[in-house]
Amino acid sequence: MVLATNDLTKRYGKGDQARLAVDSVAMTVRRGEVYGFLGPNGAGKTTTLRMALGLIRPTSGTVTVLGRPAGDPEVTERVGALVEGPGFYPFLSGRDNLQVMARYRGLSSKPVEQALERVDLAGRGDDAFKSYSLGMKQRLGVAAALLGDPELIVLDEPTNGLDPAGMQDMRWLIGALAQGGTTVVLSSHLLAEVQEICDRVGVISGGRLLRESTVAELRGGTLLQVRATPPETALAVARRMAGDNGVRVVENRGDVDTLVLDLPPSAAPEVARVLVAEGLDLLEIAPLERSLEEVFFEMTVPTVVHNL
Repeated sequence: MVLATNDLTKRYGKGDQARLAVDSVAMTVRRGEVYGFLGPNGAGKTTTLRMALGLIRPTSGTVTVLGRPAGDPEVTERVGALVEGPGFYPFLSGRDNLQVMARYRGLSSKPVEQALERVDLAGRGDDAFKSYSLGMKQRLGVAAALLGDPELIVLDEPTNGLDPAGMQDMRWLIGALAQGGTTVVLSSHLLAEVQEICDRVGVISGGRLLRESTVAELRGGTLLQVRATPPETALAVARRMAGDNGVRVVENRGDVDTLVLDLPPSAAPEVARVLVAEGLDLLEIAPLERSLEEVFFEMTVPTVVHNL
């Protein structure tokens, strides 16, 4: 494993005033994968990442990075990170900011130019950092994380402030890093982005890791979506085939309901035959996949019960 935590816990304060920010998190990141770390604001994502980078100490538990304890000097040289936004000297140019970092790490100027090219800032490298847009500042932060060709890169909201073209470029860059053997840990609230580029994800809420799996496993199997009329008969037949708890009405438009059946796509021909045999007009039958966003909100947003 490139990164592994065991019962990782962070508590701020003491006694009755103590706040549990991270609660017994056990996560694993494998070599060469893009790992998406997901959670609502305040869920404990950044605190966990800061402990993984050795920036803060855990209250209890352990973090192992590249086979060594987090924060070990041998590890720090092999890890790049952008956490909680980039911090640079405002009056220095983007290039000079990276040069300062490179000299501090004993690197030549060549990695600086390579990093600027990779994040598409070579043409603006001589401009003062204070003149950069939010998206440009974010890209320079990623460039800083790329210095020295690290084995592990940790990116906290790397697409923050980027326009759609910039997001697409960032997706391409992250994919290219993974193909080149670099392991990427990506924290993001843009779940469509995560769904597209991540191999595995960990979902954290309230400081606890709720689930860790591949994106496909988290989204679950493909379901069937059916539109048929009359709706009452369609619902009755669907429940007979998928069970009372295996059918959801997701949309109602007059005399047509859209039903989602907890059945695999291979069942579509049989469902269609039964519906037609029952005299229904079948308007649509198609496979339906849940998005990562839908699964995420099911896991992290509590159900609100209204007492009437």
